[in-house]
Amino acid sequence: MLLDILQYPDPRLAQPAVALTKVTDDTRALVSDMAETMYEARGVGLAAPQVGRPIRLIVVDASGPDERKDLRVFINPCLTVLDPTQIEDEEGCLSVPFNYRAPVNRAAKVAVDALDLDWNPVRVEAEGLMAVCLQHELDHLEGRVFLAHISRLKRTLFDTRVKKWLRRKNL
Repeated sequence: MLLDILQYPDPRLAQPAVALTKVTDDTRALVSDMAETMYEARGVGLAAPQVGRPIRLIVVDASGPDERKDLRVFINPCLTVLDPTQIEDEEGCLSVPFNYRAPVNRAAKVAVDALDLDWNPVRVEAEGLMAVCLQHELDHLEGRVFLAHISRLKRTLFDTRVKKWLRRKNL
């Protein structure tokens, strides 16, 4: 089932997520729905808070958006920076309107320790697109969208554009 993706500046996107204590049938269904939603929206990652579920759960498939062959599920993920060298890459977000994209600096190499759907520990070390995607999705679990990483000027200009759009939409 496709889920609605919250759009910035929805205040729920700014709330930190809480840890899961177990995997239930509802959790498994949510993961399936999140993956379907991410693929339909042509994304490579989706965090549960983006679909209105304030829990520490993300799905990622860095082979996408066309391939759809490496779906990974991370429950209660924790990030460790392995190489703090900053790489700049252009990011967008399924929760940010207008298909807005901007350059963001991220760590070159990271590790994520998490649990899988069977509650087994997993560790993924990543660089490149996967590292960027993991950092981006874990930001969502802390209540941040990638706009938190752009310059104040760019953020102000974007926020002004969003406010105008919301005013027109609500007329």
